[in-house]
Amino acid sequence: MELESLYQEVILDHYKNPHNKGLAPEKDIQVHHVNPSCGDEITLNLTLRNGDVSSVTWDGVGCSISQASSSIMSELVTGKPVAQAMQTLENFSELMASKGTQSGDEEVLEDAVALAGVSKFPARVKCALLGWMAFKDAVVQVNGREEDQT
Repeated sequence: MELESLYQEVILDHYKNPHNKGLAPEKDIQVHHVNPSCGDEITLNLTLRNGDVSSVTWDGVGCSISQASSSIMSELVTGKPVAQAMQTLENFSELMASKGTQSGDEEVLEDAVALAGVSKFPARVKCALLGWMAFKDAVVQVNGREEDQT
């Protein structure tokens, strides 16, 4: 099986069987993001505990790329220290900015490397980044609230 077709299977699997889809009632914060260029939407609930990403749940509508990417992101960051999760986000963002010149570090990005080909299509990069940017926004907002309380 060719690598590109394997990657398509990974994306389709996450689209058809999304991980962590369905909003958990308990959360530290909820954010809602929309990709204005295509109408994809995501609502993301985030819970942090003791500096770790305890839970990322989401719901959304959109193309297979945005939905699969959100599924992959939620799996990758859950259970990790916030700093490590943010580094994973940075690695994914660099992959999406590569315009097809990078294949991604499978050790760090796991299934997210399947989205490497999306970076060749600028109009689709925003789709792939939608869930990741919602996660980043949620972390920033929770950390901002914590700083306000000190």
